[in-house]
Amino acid sequence: MIAVAVRNRIIGCLAALCISGTARAANDAESFDPITGYRIAHYRAAVPETVPGGTRIDRDKLDALIKAGAVLLDVMPSEGAGADPQTGEWRLSRPHQTIPGATWLPDVGKGRLKDGFENYLKSNVLRLTNGDAAKPVIVFCQSDCWMGWNVVQRLAKLGHTQIYWFPEGTDGWVEWGDRKLVPAVPVPLKGTSAFCREPTKP
Repeated sequence: MIAVAVRNRIIGCLAALCISGTARAANDAESFDPITGYRIAHYRAAVPETVPGGTRIDRDKLDALIKAGAVLLDVMPSEGAGADPQTGEWRLSRPHQTIPGATWLPDVGKGRLKDGFENYLKSNVLRLTNGDAAKPVIVFCQSDCWMGWNVVQRLAKLGHTQIYWFPEGTDGWVEWGDRKLVPAVPVPLKGTSAFCREPTKP
């Protein structure tokens, strides 16, 4: 009887694990756009080792690239009411801190962008790189954040050839020891209501 009970318990546990694994796989599939491949949900989760179109870097490589003049691009999403449709200024409910020297472009890492955000990313990176598509660009957010993973691929599609992904982001920076973060001011959206609309449907 004991052996039967143990066997039934094992079978029950295996069945539960199987169901859990199937549900997790389904959730993972639903987290990606089937057409673009971008992450569209559950942005705070473990990230992969690689990213299409870019190179994952560690903190030592990050330091070397910064010293060489690479562009630092913070893609942390905003918290608050978003951009003002008239002024383009961000209405934040919570301040954000970033790596010194970084430019903060909120919400460009979402899997499905609102109208205007593709151009917001493109025009600002064009400005930051002086139109040089070969200039190194470092993309980051926080640890376990898929926003940077999405942006790396967007930049690659825009023709940039040296894109680096620092997945540890601001969390990894402060864990480095004496490294400090600085207050971040998001780049405005140029005061057009088009930036604040939901994507138009084809």
